[in-house]
Amino acid sequence: MKNRLEMYKALKAINVPEQQIEAVIQALDSDTHFSSAGKFDPDIAPFRAELSRFEVSLIVNISVMLSLVVAILFAGIAFIQ
Repeated sequence: MKNRLEMYKALKAINVPEQQIEAVIQALDSDTHFSSAGKFDPDIAPFRAELSRFEVSLIVNISVMLSLVVAILFAGIAFIQ
């Protein structure tokens, strides 16, 4: 709202007609709505949930593999001695 008032005052100061002032402000408002609409994506929440599940699954798989490697190393050391 503050930006609209400032824009109105600036355009009025340079003697722009009222109709053109309103057209400019409406155009800027619609452009602002379109640019902010791209920032909010309602489909991002399911994607983040799936990504979180994948992250947990990946951590579990890496932990299991690391445990197996450590167990094989200990078995190899015990076999050598």
